[in-house]
Amino acid sequence: MNLLRDLLFDYTLRNVALGAAVLGLVSGVLGAFAVLRRQGLMGDALSHAALPGLCLAYLLTGSKAPLVLMLGAAVAGWLGMTLILRIVRHTRIDPGSALGIVLTVFFGAGVVLLTVLQKRNDAGQAGLDKFLFGQAAALVQEDVVTMGALGGGALLIVALLYKEFKLLSFDPEFARTLALPTRFLDALLTGLLVVAVVIGLNTVGVVLMSALLVAPGAAARQWTHSLTKMLWLSGAFGALSGVAGALISVTGSRIPTGPVIVLCVTGIVIVSLLFGSARGIVWERLRQARHRRTAREAVAGLPAMEGPSA
Repeated sequence: MNLLRDLLFDYTLRNVALGAAVLGLVSGVLGAFAVLRRQGLMGDALSHAALPGLCLAYLLTGSKAPLVLMLGAAVAGWLGMTLILRIVRHTRIDPGSALGIVLTVFFGAGVVLLTVLQKRNDAGQAGLDKFLFGQAAALVQEDVVTMGALGGGALLIVALLYKEFKLLSFDPEFARTLALPTRFLDALLTGLLVVAVVIGLNTVGVVLMSALLVAPGAAARQWTHSLTKMLWLSGAFGALSGVAGALISVTGSRIPTGPVIVLCVTGIVIVSLLFGSARGIVWERLRQARHRRTAREAVAGLPAMEGPSA
């Protein structure tokens, strides 16, 4: 009861829980498409690519306002996405290698910029290094409103283009035959992943953000074969992990919220892998055993073959 009262009336806990829930919902829905399209590493690359954007936004403006830093991260993430697509289209480098190249180069540039900022006699840069692993406890109402506005816009686009995104995820070749702008849709869907990454940097950080983009979708996939249900489940798993991580971090001697959120969603993935009704290991073993038993009963019920007549 005390925890519920704190969740409703404690300013810090309420902001952290709301921010984590918004992040989990948005990253869960958008990450489900990344899981279906086998682009789990894309979220990792985009989150690491956003780090130099944060640093450059501060260098150019001298402001640590959430919207300014998010804009810088979004621009850097978009540049990283564009670079990945160009490498894949115009070279013989495979997509996995292109993602790895962009991830390491942008993250290295971000670390260098962070080091340069820390060596300057500028007290205003303090706290930028928190974006590596997140600082959910520092969320204020302004941050939550910004996250909600950006995340809500991304979800609205998904709702409006649901059929196109569904076709692009399952049968891109057929989508091209229908004269759909598949390149634009592909870039737009990846751009929405950038939005999820941007709103999550302050909560779970650059290093852990990719887990929230992949884990809820991977867990939801174990429970259903329907894309609509998968999106709902993925968003619910992400939001549940966010709220649970916020509550545990507050009650557990102030454990960092970001890592706890990732551990919560990891627990959901493990349970789903074992007991998911569509693809879970336990249910799959039970189905196989039932099929074998049915086959044996069918064989046992066959009439005995008569021998050759004299």
